[in-house]
Amino acid sequence: MFRQLTMLLLLFISINSYAQEDAWVYLVDKPNEAMALANPISILTQKAITRKQNHGITIDGRDVPVHEPYISDLKTQTGITVLAKSKWFNAVHVRGTEADITALASLTYVDSITYANHTLNDFSRPNGTENKHTIEDEAILFTYGDTQNQVEMINADNLHLENFTGEGLTIAVMDSGFPNVNTMAAFQRLRDNNDLLNGYDFVNRNADVYANTASSHGTRVLSTMAGFVQDEFVGTAPDASYYLFITEDVASENPVEESYWVEAAERADSLGVDMINTSLGYRVFDNSNYDYTPADMNGQVAYISKGASIAVEKGILVVVSAGNAGATTWQTVSAPGDSPAVLSVGAVDANGDYVVFSSQGNVAQVGYQKPDVVARGGSAFVIDQTNTITQNNGTSFSGPILCGGIAALWQALPNFSATEVKDFVRQSASQFTTPDDLLGYGIPNLALAKSIALSTDDAVLTNVMFFPNPVQEHLNIRLTTFSDDLTVLIYSQLGQSVFSKKLKSVSNTMDLTNLPSGIYVLKLTSPTASKIFKFIKR
Repeated sequence: MFRQLTMLLLLFISINSYAQEDAWVYLVDKPNEAMALANPISILTQKAITRKQNHGITIDGRDVPVHEPYISDLKTQTGITVLAKSKWFNAVHVRGTEADITALASLTYVDSITYANHTLNDFSRPNGTENKHTIEDEAILFTYGDTQNQVEMINADNLHLENFTGEGLTIAVMDSGFPNVNTMAAFQRLRDNNDLLNGYDFVNRNADVYANTASSHGTRVLSTMAGFVQDEFVGTAPDASYYLFITEDVASENPVEESYWVEAAERADSLGVDMINTSLGYRVFDNSNYDYTPADMNGQVAYISKGASIAVEKGILVVVSAGNAGATTWQTVSAPGDSPAVLSVGAVDANGDYVVFSSQGNVAQVGYQKPDVVARGGSAFVIDQTNTITQNNGTSFSGPILCGGIAALWQALPNFSATEVKDFVRQSASQFTTPDDLLGYGIPNLALAKSIALSTDDAVLTNVMFFPNPVQEHLNIRLTTFSDDLTVLIYSQLGQSVFSKKLKSVSNTMDLTNLPSGIYVLKLTSPTASKIFKFIKR
């Protein structure tokens, strides 16, 4: 009898838990938007403002936080739990019964509600909770070695020889746990250089990112970029700076983790982060009603994929592991790697050959290639939470190996945007002219990417005069060579776009009479180059 009662209780708990739905509540406005945009430093760090300014990224309403009084009121609604928020989407992730969530539509500040429940998804799925890190958690019998092969494969070693090691670049790592990173010898160099920045656990809402020891996946991921053991192990970007964010709840698989990820990406943007690395992917959930299908992997369906695309629009270079579903019925890349805006990375072995677990591209990615490129993810060298050099399989490691290499590349190309750097990486890859769904454009050659970037024709920008400086009313720009695709953009010191004009000839005059006094940045751009100048307006 006790056994029957226990089973009935478990059945009741299961049914009751599935009665709880997840949904995104989209809000109508941000009442403080105009005031915030007039004073960007109130919502963004100076580093974030400067990064946007340097790369021509406009500060807009998406940078303004969600209106807190709306969130506070949502928390008082019957049966509603608020789990995450997104300024980019002006949305809040809530959990409750369908009836309680639907009742929110009557609130004046609620614009629309989208449920995570995909009841029409009927594709076959494995039974039970999926462990997305199964392949990566299986340690291969350790054979002594170092990172030489995985670094040389993408030609990052040549960048290191030129002292391009990621210094000055900031990378946000979104993962499931970083135990011992704050104490391990492998990250001592990072700590000595003050490159280990503040992190945050979005799952447990805890500023102590090291308190969560449920998974060591993030520790191993970080080691491929930032790990350093003298004469034994060198990550691809040992001198970059890193924020560590936990967005993955290893105890369950629920769409709220997508919301945590977007929230972390928004924080990364506000902190001025240059790059995001994530080895997480979403496709099936504990509740099958929330599952995606392979056909959904087009960058337009998954909440996290749409968020990753916005991060790119904000000037961040987003590097995503393609996933480990290549040998399953699912097969294709998972979200957010399906976004056409991100750089998704598949895996090869030490010989540069495709490994069967690496997720592939499919027909859902219309007009773009996935994965974008590949790096070593078969028997990749990592450092685990015990400070031991070992080897693991997974695109979780090919992604950050390349991400760190790209940080070194970007250090060498500081005047190029995230999108430009990403394109140079693709162009340098081994099968750029003949991409396929296994390797994408192939294995990048980062030294070649640097050469491609520096060979772009910027002759039209080499001899530019602008005067007077300081300027009172009219600013003059003189060119020795004219091209009909030159544009002038002017930004305030806080990164606000205040003026734009397409140049018409070698001699150009701009009326800045109505521009308030202050320091400004002038950016002259063409499709292949850009130059930045500072001037004072009296």
